[in-house]
Amino acid sequence: AERAVRVRRLYVEAVSAQDGVGDPAAVLSLPVEEVDAPEFYSSVLGTNCENVVGFVPLPVGVIRPLLLDGRRLTVPLATTEGALIASTNRGARAIAAGEGVRTELLGDGMTRAPVVECVDLRQAAALKRWFEAPDRLPELQRTFSATSRFGQLLGVKVALAGRHAFVRFRCATGDAMGMNMVGKGVNTVLAEALETPALEGAELIGLSGNYCTDKKPAAVNWIEGRGKHVAAEAVIPAKAVREVLKAEPLRIARLNVAKNLLGSALAGSIGGFNAHASNLVTAVFLACGQDPAQNVESSQCITTIEAVPTPDGDHDLRIACTMPSVECGTVGGGTALPAQAACLRMLGVAGAADPPGENAAQLARVICATVLCGELSLMSALSSNHLISAHLALNRRPAAPAAD
Repeated sequence: AERAVRVRRLYVEAVSAQDGVGDPAAVLSLPVEEVDAPEFYSSVLGTNCENVVGFVPLPVGVIRPLLLDGRRLTVPLATTEGALIASTNRGARAIAAGEGVRTELLGDGMTRAPVVECVDLRQAAALKRWFEAPDRLPELQRTFSATSRFGQLLGVKVALAGRHAFVRFRCATGDAMGMNMVGKGVNTVLAEALETPALEGAELIGLSGNYCTDKKPAAVNWIEGRGKHVAAEAVIPAKAVREVLKAEPLRIARLNVAKNLLGSALAGSIGGFNAHASNLVTAVFLACGQDPAQNVESSQCITTIEAVPTPDGDHDLRIACTMPSVECGTVGGGTALPAQAACLRMLGVAGAADPPGENAAQLARVICATVLCGELSLMSALSSNHLISAHLALNRRPAAPAAD
């Protein structure tokens, strides 16, 4: 097993050099035997973890080639779920048989929504009108921008519950996921706003009022978006559906309606109109130093699948994943840890970009496209009733030889 890992690393280095994306040698920076303990614990100190007593190793695998917007990528995934990477890699192979995945960034803005307790409903309504006045935004933007080099206030929306006002700020944060950046700026903006005579007596009682919404399922993120709003689409030729995915286009499309749309609606799902987006979001997050708890909202996704008639009477397969609240960054948090930074370098998105925000946006595209590969493969397996046999083959340790 260890020899296979070493050979595979050399292969990934070689093909990544041919692809021309990212740092081909980055895969060799992933620990293969032991961690450089002094470097690791120094990188953690004061930034990532307190009361440190050790670390938990997680295996990292890759899928390739992910043909994304005309470029071939090798995507690192950290997981302990057997069959996940093999399945996702199968989806990527099927997609590469066509024109690959096309992605679009539909929106970008991290949010924070403090809760302000007003004297009464009338004052809460006045606060809402004050913040949402069309000529107010430039003034608020100047105050916010003074707190950060990269942060920019994009808009403000206020929701009321009686005399409690929830002021939802939406902000650009460069290549950072940006929660701390936004919190700092929002705190300053609110401190100045509450000095307005009309708001005398109103009190900030929490920098987060749960209308943001962070690390919890929420319709507001599903509808309004949070972080990166990204979508991915691919068309898989009928031949690849049958030969690679071992499935039929019409059956996959039929199952998607019944499972991902009807079944999720019956369950009362919020943003869960997919097969297993969370699996791939979490695997990329763990490999690339993201906050794994933000998997909750980042995994909100709707998967749509259509059988597309072809001139010869057959059907290709069109699949799309739309994700309105992918929260990711390429600076800050766990992105500076050595192994996680190596994974980001594999994708060519480590650190800050010029212009700011390009690396984080590209990481969101990679996440959405990887989710699409996973959705395609799992839905194919389910439509052909191959899921259990695949898991039994790939997610079980071989039985120990019987004792003599």
